[in-house]
Amino acid sequence: MRKRSLVLLGIAMIFAGYTPAQVRSVGMAKAASNSAPSSNGCGVITVLNPAVANKLAERLPLSPRLDSLQGKTIYMIDIGWGGPEAAYSVFEEIQAWFARNMPSVKTVIKVKRGGYEADDPALWKEMGEKKVDAAIIGVSA
Repeated sequence: MRKRSLVLLGIAMIFAGYTPAQVRSVGMAKAASNSAPSSNGCGVITVLNPAVANKLAERLPLSPRLDSLQGKTIYMIDIGWGGPEAAYSVFEEIQAWFARNMPSVKTVIKVKRGGYEADDPALWKEMGEKKVDAAIIGVSA
């Protein structure tokens, strides 16, 4: 348990802006204790839990399941997480599977603008205008 905690502390320090060299120079055991700053000026840091305990996101019901995919249009949306080619190649495989096994299903691969956390109103508008039946919004690695 101690080893896992120290590893997580090291990862947290890197996310807090410390370089891997600074993390090593501070030392995991020293960083986990309440010791004074080291000779290089790196002291103990406090890592806060970003989880919001008191407020949950609004819950929305899932969309109803389609009775069939026959003749439907499915958008496969690469949100860019994992790099520019992470999900795209998986979506190409899915698209090829549909072409072989369910040729009446139209598949469209789209890359969402912005990072995975950013909104893409133009894409959502396009999907509404084209009356897309389903979407796979995802990541892959």
